[in-house]
Amino acid sequence: MNVRRWLAGEGVCRPAEIRTVLVPGLSDDEGGPRFAEEGYRLTITRDAAVVEAPSPTGLLYGSRTAEQALARDGELPVGVAVDWPDYEVRGFMLDVGRRFFTPGYIRDLIGHMGELKLNELQLHLNDNGFKKDGGGWDGVQAAFRLASERFPGLSAADGVYTRADWDSFEDVAAANGVRLIPEIDGPAHSLAFTRYRPELGEGDHLDLSRPETTAFMLELFDEFVPWFRGPAVHFGADEYFADPGLFRDYFNTMATHIRSYGKQARAWGSFTRMTGDADGYDRDVTINTWANSWYDPVEAIRDGYPFINTNDETLYVVPKAGYYHPDGLDAEFLAREWQPHVFPGGKSVEPRHPLLRGAMSAVWNDMTELDYTEQDVDRLIRPTFAILASKMWNGSPYPREGI
Repeated sequence: MNVRRWLAGEGVCRPAEIRTVLVPGLSDDEGGPRFAEEGYRLTITRDAAVVEAPSPTGLLYGSRTAEQALARDGELPVGVAVDWPDYEVRGFMLDVGRRFFTPGYIRDLIGHMGELKLNELQLHLNDNGFKKDGGGWDGVQAAFRLASERFPGLSAADGVYTRADWDSFEDVAAANGVRLIPEIDGPAHSLAFTRYRPELGEGDHLDLSRPETTAFMLELFDEFVPWFRGPAVHFGADEYFADPGLFRDYFNTMATHIRSYGKQARAWGSFTRMTGDADGYDRDVTINTWANSWYDPVEAIRDGYPFINTNDETLYVVPKAGYYHPDGLDAEFLAREWQPHVFPGGKSVEPRHPLLRGAMSAVWNDMTELDYTEQDVDRLIRPTFAILASKMWNGSPYPREGI
């Protein structure tokens, strides 16, 4: 495991344990706020290995660094390591709306992410397949993955997460330094909702001209936001092809409602395609910049939005599809050229720009009628997780030293 700074000593250590010491106020001039939130100092002498950090997360990461190096080499070199991440968001998004992933798999995934210091798992909790040839929605897959007695019949028949399941995800996430980012998507990708209550819309688009539609979505968030322990809730807001003005109103209403629970609101960037610009939209929202044609990072900086690089061309895996990366991300490109500030189409931004919160790769299960398993998906994502984690932790061009 490479670290930011390494002051080498002489000799080696074979510690029986890694000691951890929480030191409130411990700081690093170069690391600044990022060190304060997630950084650590690892001091290795011939007799002991001690992790000091200003936060519990920093203690976890320092311990992981030492434990992984010890497991790999059987000993630790004497010296002092200081490390912190460049980006606060180092994530992965999994589309469980189109394809159910078992609770056991989700828990294992969270644990693996924690080992790599990936710290956000976004779960895309509702979605549907594509309209059939000829324009019909009959027989198209659609699912909402949370179970609740308040909405009988809404939860998917082929797999849901109960409150107990979700609590188990949160427990494992807390133990591994991972934040869960739940996403309930609307006003598009909403076939599960229009099947549940046909008056809410047609096909996979909600009818925002009807006041009861937004009221239903607010009620849905009222039911489930209390489940969510993390700091942020994602309300979707992508690929809506109906009334732009009503879309803007919906966007602003949902953002305000999520913040009323003390949560940070997140959404997919869609302003350019929807209305041409971000005028009139709530600015207190973190945006996933996913497609340059819908809303690119340069536009996000112009408009003052904090944003997360979730670019489709570089970071989307769509198993068995004929587009994006059906066989997994391009490991050679990621290792050679990619960093969180890198976007295609000449839209790269300044490294560590203050509005760039980090990056997130994604799996979209668009091919709802094809047969594959969660293990098949896992085999597509695991080969590049370590590369992504390293680049998201420290995407800067200067070399890192290691233990």
